[in-house]
Amino acid sequence: MSGLALDHEVDVAVTVRDGDNPLLRYVYAPDTVQLESPKPYVHPVRTRAGHVVSLYRPHDHVWHKGIAWSLPNVGDQNFWGGPTYVHGRSYVQLDNNGTQRHRGVVGLGRDGGGAEFTHELDWITQAGAPYFTERRSLRAELVSDAAWVLVFETAMTNASGASVSIGSPTTKGRENAGYGGLFWRGPRSFTGGRLVGAEGSGGDELRGRRAEWLAFTGRHDESDAASTILMVDDEANPHHPPQWFARSEQFACLNPAPFFSEELEIGDGETVAFRYAVGVADGAAEDVADDLLTAARDVLARTSGRSVVEAAG
Repeated sequence: MSGLALDHEVDVAVTVRDGDNPLLRYVYAPDTVQLESPKPYVHPVRTRAGHVVSLYRPHDHVWHKGIAWSLPNVGDQNFWGGPTYVHGRSYVQLDNNGTQRHRGVVGLGRDGGGAEFTHELDWITQAGAPYFTERRSLRAELVSDAAWVLVFETAMTNASGASVSIGSPTTKGRENAGYGGLFWRGPRSFTGGRLVGAEGSGGDELRGRRAEWLAFTGRHDESDAASTILMVDDEANPHHPPQWFARSEQFACLNPAPFFSEELEIGDGETVAFRYAVGVADGAAEDVADDLLTAARDVLARTSGRSVVEAAG
């Protein structure tokens, strides 16, 4: 397997390349409008064969951005985008769309066969008040001729001056809508694809189940090729194993949702950390999921000592 290369658009984005194939572009300083809660995102995401497996700003949910760390209910603030769920009123557009603002690059480079980018962010309310600080790291590694793994790690410190509870629309009263966290939106052609887990495969009926991992297999227009996305929740994450917000029928998405049905309270000055592995492979899940899961778990284990918690706290 060839090594990975990094291209840095200073103050904008980082691209990780597998030869001539850009596996991912992480836009850390987007020009997103306030209504969509500006936040860094990973898009496009490609397999090693070059197939795009992410979707940016779909017309049905313009705040969906490839793969992004998106939180709809952070206290009374919305760092997801769009309207906020208010029990008894459904979704209401409020003046609470916060911003995850890039502050500075901490690390950028290649080592041990991987490519890594670390930066610091400030979470700012729409009114301009500081809410959280964050240190975030993304690391990509090739794991086979047909697959690679992205490790996403974040440590968030409450800087609001008061205790803050992170939840979801479900914790606010909407049934089975516990989205929030690391969220992947798949291509349009993946609609109607298959969710695959340890207990078998299916569709939207898997939403809300608890599991360490879940995968999604879809097919691409034109080529008819199949690709698989697999997400693994680190065992040290709060509320592990998570409930999953996952969809196939309306659109393709995966989201290990740590606040699905239970809020997490973070005291002023306290830090909370999360780690995930995202496996990206050419091929259908029945052919690649076992090896991809093994590789994703291995990368999580090997990088566990690289925690960003101490630096952020």
